[in-house]
Amino acid sequence: MAKGVIIHSTYNAKQLTIIMKKQLFILFAALMATAVQAKDYKVASPDGHVNVSVSTGKALTYSIQRDGIQLISPSEISLTLSDGRVWGSGSKFNKAVRRHVDNKLKPVIFKRSVVTDCYNELQLRSRDFTLCFRVYDDGVAWRFCPAKAVTVTAEQATFAFADDWQAYIPYVRQNGETLESQFYTSFESQYHHQKLSEWNRQRLAFLPITVEASKGIRLCVVEADLLDYPGMFLYNNEDGHTLKGVFAPVPDETRQGGHNNLQRLVKSRKPVIAEQTKTLPWRGIIIAIEDRQLAQSDFTWRLASADDGRDWSWVRPGKVAWDWWNNWNIYGVDFEAGINNDTYKYYIDFASANGIEYVILDEGWSVNGVADLMQVVPEIDIKLLADYAKSKGVGLILWAGHMAFNRDMERVCEYYSKLGIKGWKIDFMDHDDQGIVQFYRRAAETAAKYHMMVDFHGAYKPTGLHRTWPNVINFEGVFGLENMKWAPANVDQVTYDVTIPFVRLVAGPADYTQGAMRNAAQGCYSPNNSEPMSQGTRCHQLAEYVIFDAPLTMLCDAPSNYMKESECTQFIAGVPTVWDETIAIDGKIGEYVVMARRKGSQWYVGALNGWTARDLTLDLSFLPKGQAVVFADGHNAHRAGRDYRSSKVDVTDRMTIHLAPGGGWVMKAGE
Repeated sequence: MAKGVIIHSTYNAKQLTIIMKKQLFILFAALMATAVQAKDYKVASPDGHVNVSVSTGKALTYSIQRDGIQLISPSEISLTLSDGRVWGSGSKFNKAVRRHVDNKLKPVIFKRSVVTDCYNELQLRSRDFTLCFRVYDDGVAWRFCPAKAVTVTAEQATFAFADDWQAYIPYVRQNGETLESQFYTSFESQYHHQKLSEWNRQRLAFLPITVEASKGIRLCVVEADLLDYPGMFLYNNEDGHTLKGVFAPVPDETRQGGHNNLQRLVKSRKPVIAEQTKTLPWRGIIIAIEDRQLAQSDFTWRLASADDGRDWSWVRPGKVAWDWWNNWNIYGVDFEAGINNDTYKYYIDFASANGIEYVILDEGWSVNGVADLMQVVPEIDIKLLADYAKSKGVGLILWAGHMAFNRDMERVCEYYSKLGIKGWKIDFMDHDDQGIVQFYRRAAETAAKYHMMVDFHGAYKPTGLHRTWPNVINFEGVFGLENMKWAPANVDQVTYDVTIPFVRLVAGPADYTQGAMRNAAQGCYSPNNSEPMSQGTRCHQLAEYVIFDAPLTMLCDAPSNYMKESECTQFIAGVPTVWDETIAIDGKIGEYVVMARRKGSQWYVGALNGWTARDLTLDLSFLPKGQAVVFADGHNAHRAGRDYRSSKVDVTDRMTIHLAPGGGWVMKAGE
């Protein structure tokens, strides 16, 4: 008799039946787990145009198609943990969950008052983590969600583009031999427009990156909900068209130094990229069938964590009279201009007279070199200025270097909030490793506790923190107008201006610092620190207030210059910085862009041009009929950039406008 039959002498028939059922269940579960593990999953966008395939076989990969066009070929993703586990190849998923979401979201501060959040989601669940894919009509995103905090040694984030397409690549400025030298960057670079296979093997690039795919499709690589993890750089170390994520490891030994002793310098790093984190960011690819769709995207904002529901009514977006770009260079006054009380009273008076909400005290109000925001230079009395500004209906914002703010942020926020200071412009982070990302979150949280806004300068691109913490009102991470104080004449700022709406600004708002009143036509620009100028026309500068997204927007030029240009100043001061509706009307990356924005019943339309003069016929049938105010390039704007003309026109369904080289056009319509 076979040994297996002996079981009958130990168990009765009923018990045997139960055991056999349990064994069959275990076998079935094992087979199902194997089936899930080896299965290919399909998930489509709500409109059915975008399709994602996820393979959980030998390797964990994803691929993306739109209307049958391959956009991303199978691309491997994985996480390697400090204990040796690998989430990806060989991972066992025991459950696949699908859901459809269709919500209407109401932002606290944004470029539209209602955001549609509609997607199909696939969750692949294992014992230790969930891999989540979301497929929208306008893009795809995925993230790893650990069941508990983990330490990550490496992440494999691969983007195997289906062909060798052209891309707009923002390489880090440093061309260093080591990755460490490239992890230290201000995230301010112009774009190289080249094939993916022509990638500079000596450089990393930071996000966003926009790729020109087949049939006019545009892909923009972004990340979102970056709260406790390093930011992603991209790199191509092969001759193909596959990009791979690179991440700065966790700093081990750091020291204080750099500009005025305000920067954190990394001396060594640990062999991990994130320690004890449970929140990993979304990796996203925005998909647009027209260039203009990128310019109106809210994809990154949608993926970010929502705010905690507290009262944010104290957060007041608006305009800022700025001192640094114009070098405190006011004239026609009976005192010597500079970093002193008289100068800032002058800025406050100017802001008050023109309905400008804020004045910023940029670098110089605190003692240089000591990185201590409690040490104020003797020429400045913060309380006196704050009281004076309050009496004029103006708020003050203070500039702070990273190390100075980080050393005692609770103390300085509490102290200066009691004096009436409304916010901080925090500068010189110049990294995006886990420690700096955590600093952003702590700075936002601490400032919010004391009802203070934050403008991150010297910063990486937005990843949605302005949704999670609406007091985070702006970010730099852009090759902004400040560069025109020193950039050589061969730097092409105008082409950059008509590129960023389709690349950098896709991620979120930018502290570009527009508003120059000295405007250089093509070939007329030269750098000047004390009396800087812009490239392009006066209307190019005016249009940037409509085109560029920035809830806290600078007026970069000197009050004295604005007072001489009262018509333009009144227009700038009146443009809202937060909107109820945003529509990209037309545009082509690197050539031109046209956008319309609505606040209440009032519409603003702006057009921004590259260096080629052009006529555009705009569909404005959605605008209210009646008269509108228009600012257009003057007949000689191609020679004298400051030349413009203003007029009143009747709004019609279709309007033809002319844009000079480096030109612009704006319209204000409705009540």
